[in-house]
Amino acid sequence: MNPLASIFPPRMGSDFRWLVASSWTTNLGDGIALAAGPLLIAAETTNAAVVGLAWMLSRLPWLLFGLYAGVVADRLDRRAIMVFANGLRAVVLAVFAAAIASDAVGVSAILAALFVLGVAEVFADNTASTLLPMVVAVEDLTTANARLTLGFMTLNQLAGPPIGAALFTVGLWLPFAAQAMAMALGVVLISRVLGAGGRPAGSESAGSLRAAIGEGVRWLWSHSRVRTLTILIFLFNITFGAAFSVLVILASERLGLDEFGYGLLVGSAAVGGVVGASAFGWTERRIGVVAIMRLGLIIETATHLVLATTTRQTVAFGTLVLFGAHAAMWGTLSTSIRQAAVPLDYQGRVSSVYQLALQGGLVIGAGLGALIAGTLGVTAVYWFGFVGSALILAAIWGRISRIAVLAPEEVGEP
Repeated sequence: MNPLASIFPPRMGSDFRWLVASSWTTNLGDGIALAAGPLLIAAETTNAAVVGLAWMLSRLPWLLFGLYAGVVADRLDRRAIMVFANGLRAVVLAVFAAAIASDAVGVSAILAALFVLGVAEVFADNTASTLLPMVVAVEDLTTANARLTLGFMTLNQLAGPPIGAALFTVGLWLPFAAQAMAMALGVVLISRVLGAGGRPAGSESAGSLRAAIGEGVRWLWSHSRVRTLTILIFLFNITFGAAFSVLVILASERLGLDEFGYGLLVGSAAVGGVVGASAFGWTERRIGVVAIMRLGLIIETATHLVLATTTRQTVAFGTLVLFGAHAAMWGTLSTSIRQAAVPLDYQGRVSSVYQLALQGGLVIGAGLGALIAGTLGVTAVYWFGFVGSALILAAIWGRISRIAVLAPEEVGEP
């Protein structure tokens, strides 16, 4: 069998291939920045407050502009938004790299660039999730999302960071120049998608932004499956955000890992993600989507318990490989469920509300993790994660079979 045809089934068309190629290319660029960005901040300052501010600026754009990005994606040509957003990122990164090369950049300029890039990324990422349902059939959404997840795990999480770190050691400006080239190439590739344009049929430009956002929120809340899925990801991201925000402390205090060992520990989850994304189709055919969701949430709950009790490095590494596989499969499935349920002209707004809940859960969880670790110790954070996840799972267990449906949903469904 042709390996290329197995990755990009001919039935899914050329638009899908161009979309995946663009996603993989920009994910490599973002992966390069995952390592280069913190390294650049560390090269300029050792002030912990500034480092924390840089972390916050990477998430703040989603909280500030995520809902507006959803309205824009539903009102304008989605392909054009992607071209503009990633084109803006390419230009900013090229200027940024030139400024670093000429030694004309300081901490303030770095933080400003991070914020501008983060804003553009919000519009690009939210719009990207709305393009996929326009180019593939509902029955192919899980396959399509598995391909996108595989690219994210392989290029963004595994290949990109070491490339970024290696380029940084050669020249501080090099990783950002490489990311700029990746964004520019991504623009070229995405411009080949949807030759007739990427504006969904039925989209409207009338009405205020607030009214349009309200429509998206009401649509989500009136659909029990999408509403429950959103609440579920919000709650589980609180326990996840708490646990993984202090993972570096657990790695040092409980597992005896140094900085390199911590990097390997985080990388093990990415390895699991590659395996999970690659095996999604095989797993879906054999056990079904309901079992994937239930088993995945059991794995996530058990991950907290294992990390709360073990001091063995091999156990922790193996647990995170398994967790990474679950995260890739669950992310593929949950995204597909949402995309299948939402009408095309609401994809942007519903996706933005969903992403706001996702990011909000992580931020709340990180705050709780810091508070619990500071008062009760790092192990208490993982006990919190285990108990909280177990309670959520027990409450939602019976409804999972109703959530895991890859089909449109009517308003008012109980």
